[in-house]
Amino acid sequence: MLLVEGLRARYGRIEVLHGIDLNVDSGEIVTVIGANGAGKTTLLRCLSGVHPVAGGDISFRGESMSKVRSWHRLGRGLAQSPEGRQIFTNLTVEENLRLGAYLFADDRVEKDMEDAFQMFPVLKEKRNLSAGGLSGGQQQMLAMARALMGRPSCLLLDEPSMGLAPIIVSQIFDVVKGLKALNVTVLLVEQNAYGALKIADRGYVMETGRITMDGPAEDLIADPRIREAYLGI
Repeated sequence: MLLVEGLRARYGRIEVLHGIDLNVDSGEIVTVIGANGAGKTTLLRCLSGVHPVAGGDISFRGESMSKVRSWHRLGRGLAQSPEGRQIFTNLTVEENLRLGAYLFADDRVEKDMEDAFQMFPVLKEKRNLSAGGLSGGQQQMLAMARALMGRPSCLLLDEPSMGLAPIIVSQIFDVVKGLKALNVTVLLVEQNAYGALKIADRGYVMETGRITMDGPAEDLIADPRIREAYLGI
């Protein structure tokens, strides 16, 4: 579904991604783990079209995306839930969700919203309240639900567990696992390496803008280098 070949990106003259190669097959949950500053968020921003590509290519469902505008990528089924949530705090929960569905003007939008509320019941309780008044965990749920309102076939999920209590992290990861049943493919970027690998099919390890390891998630969990560097074991 998603193929990245030789991807390079820079901030000014400084190159931060140095030829990234990865792929995500339809129906998979694939995670990219690595330390803060490894380039994981920049990778997702390049994939969604928010950050320009300096070299290489991004292919989604066989179509090159490198020069396709970000909103057109969403229309093709590639959506991102960004790091730091980036919800519209001055709007209500429901208004945030409707903005996620801005490409659509059909009767299915109401069903999509009910599906989002079923996935995250607390959002239904607070649908008419300001999004800025939600807790951190609820804001993360809203960010994910807003992205899913765009009906993606592939969801780019950036650090969904950041700053959240363990019980909320568990709920978020359970939802991510459940996306498989909805035929949503997931590329998950996470500093919580163990939690991400536990729910993923495959994983990539990223260090200073390069992929240094990849393989089945269970193999990465068992690898002594990963256990020492990222799992604290």
